[in-house]
Amino acid sequence: MPKIKTHRGAAKRFSVTGTGKIKRSRANTSHILTPKTTKSKRNLRKSIMMDKTNVKAIRKLIPYL
Repeated sequence: MPKIKTHRGAAKRFSVTGTGKIKRSRANTSHILTPKTTKSKRNLRKSIMMDKTNVKAIRKLIPYL
């Protein structure tokens, strides 16, 4: 069997934790920040775990991470 190529765009956006969960950063942090409250912008900085509905698709894109 040949090796599977890693999707480089996905590799830059997702990382795998020590327990095997997929971690991602939040959206809506790059522009149009003035209407957002300080509290919401602070919460957007935190990374979160990937939802279980998308994990299977992401694992195909990043098989060796």
